[in-house]
Amino acid sequence: MEKKIIVYSASWCGPCKYAKDLLIEIGLEFEEIDIEKEDISREELYKKTGGRTIPQIVIDGVNIGGYSDLQKLEKLGKLKV
Repeated sequence: MEKKIIVYSASWCGPCKYAKDLLIEIGLEFEEIDIEKEDISREELYKKTGGRTIPQIVIDGVNIGGYSDLQKLEKLGKLKV
């Protein structure tokens, strides 16, 4: 079953790009929400995800954190489709 992945990001954010590149590399589709384009404040981001930094990555409704957290899940084989 395909995972539903949302990446909250900003265009200038290096770790956001790395997270998106990693997801593309392993073949997982995701929805990107640019917090600046969507005018989402850090407080609103916190209410949605539980985190204030970007990227914030949500998989199947659960916030997994940022890029380093995504890397850890990938190394553990937990991102496989």
